[in-house]
Amino acid sequence: MKLLTLLAAFAFIMGTASAQEKQLNIETSSINWNGKKVTGEHSGTISFESGSLTFKGKKLTGGEFAVDMSSITCTDIENEEYNKKLVGHLKSDDFFGVEKFPTSKLVLTSVKKKGDSYTITGDLTIKEKTNPVEFEAKVDGSSFKGTMVIDRSKFDVRYGSGTFFDNLGDKTIYDDFELQFNVIVQ
Repeated sequence: MKLLTLLAAFAFIMGTASAQEKQLNIETSSINWNGKKVTGEHSGTISFESGSLTFKGKKLTGGEFAVDMSSITCTDIENEEYNKKLVGHLKSDDFFGVEKFPTSKLVLTSVKKKGDSYTITGDLTIKEKTNPVEFEAKVDGSSFKGTMVIDRSKFDVRYGSGTFFDNLGDKTIYDDFELQFNVIVQ
């Protein structure tokens, strides 16, 4: 009986020992965002705070990321005054409440290989509200790339949302926004 327990423990340790965690390179990794409204759209960047991906051999098995919400920028407005106004509004309580909620997180909960890409499910936390997300991503060497579409209404980001307010007309900002990410691990 002791031998069986010892063998089971050894097999567990060997199974977990083969998993390798690779740290995110914050300097070379990127997130680009795009949000749309009835009358147009805006885009920008946001920076990772930390993160890692877990592999078994060359197969992706998990990961976790933190995003610095205070790093939100706008890249499509050239006028400095209007750019600062939009970024300030995105950081305000109307949107992401960055002062109170400085970090958002993503924890990968399921990773399924699908041809040369992965179908990934994760728990996304924004403004201390956690909801599941699903997206496709590709791993190419040390790069992990993909696009996530996020419904901001699930995270209590209400400003200009037709989900929360009626009769917004051309002031409506669509609930879905897009994040294109390129994670580089070391």
